[in-house]
Amino acid sequence: MLTVIKFGGSILAHGVPDSLIADIAKLNPRETVVVHGGGPEVNELSRRLGVEPRFVVSPDGIRSRYTDSESMEIFVMAMKGKINSEIVIKLLATGVKVAGIAGMDAGTIVAQRKKKLLTVNDKGRKMVIEGGYTGTIQDVSGVLLQTMLSSGIMPVVSPIALGTEFEALNIDGDRAAAGIAGKLGTVVLILLTNVDGLLRNGSVVPHLNLEEAQAEIKKVGNGMDKKILAATEAIKAGVDRVVIANGLVDDPVTRALNNVGTVITRD
Repeated sequence: MLTVIKFGGSILAHGVPDSLIADIAKLNPRETVVVHGGGPEVNELSRRLGVEPRFVVSPDGIRSRYTDSESMEIFVMAMKGKINSEIVIKLLATGVKVAGIAGMDAGTIVAQRKKKLLTVNDKGRKMVIEGGYTGTIQDVSGVLLQTMLSSGIMPVVSPIALGTEFEALNIDGDRAAAGIAGKLGTVVLILLTNVDGLLRNGSVVPHLNLEEAQAEIKKVGNGMDKKILAATEAIKAGVDRVVIANGLVDDPVTRALNNVGTVITRD
């Protein structure tokens, strides 16, 4: 059963959890792809280098990192040089054959650089700004990933895409995972976060169909909106089910595979 697992900054804020690594190590490396984010680590490195992170809000209310040329260099340093390496080392220590790649490697993820961004300022006014080095995913190739999987090597992928003009681009990790999952014919996409799933009135919503999930995107808070958006993209691309689950508990992947969290399916 092919599984794609994505976790990001809310999970990695205090390092890579041993419980998560141990659980991933139980899986078949021929059937598992790991995708990571790591926004807080990017922010920390950026501030240490004297560059204050910038964020923008879309008219739909989705908050994203703004990446100019200087901050893109920092993004690559943090994602590929630090976070990816830490995850790979921890998994290697368990005996799993694993290799870290960036989405740009072998053109695995190709994105179109956003020339302009439509944003909303703190006064609610719409503004058009330069797009920076943020990309919209255009294509996903499974060649490198399938070669690794068939060799028994588990890929660990950082969310850096190859631009159509051959530049490195920042892409959203959840949506990168969704694109990979759809391309590989994944059975389960697991999106791990620091809560038990989509919460409504303090309780976990156990299941959403595609239509219900699409309706939730504008209702939920920052962070969860991107996960639900990514989940809908994955389902549309043919993924059987997406599970949004807590990555800070014991055996988080096992629990998610047993549908503990919010499960999103087509019907």
